Amino acid sequence: MSLPDLLGYAAAILTTAAFVPQVVHTVRTRDTRAISLGMYLLFCCGVALWGLYGILLAAWPIILANSLTLLLALIVLGFKLTETRRA
Repeated sequence: MSLPDLLGYAAAILTTAAFVPQVVHTVRTRDTRAISLGMYLLFCCGVALWGLYGILLAAWPIILANSLTLLLALIVLGFKLTETRRA
């Protein structure tokens, strides 16, 4: 594996892992009041575009990281949208 790939995978692991505590906290508490809906909507769109970019380049570190990050962000966004509808 090349150095750029190793760096890409390391960055993918770190940035994706950074979302795990937020998802765990949100799932446990179901509290999303402090989370910005607009930020999460824009973030999910941006991550999806990064994923498409990775697909176009066939860059697996980008594809994997953004797929997992999008999944995690969509979980939080789902909780936020559910809370917003209830309010």
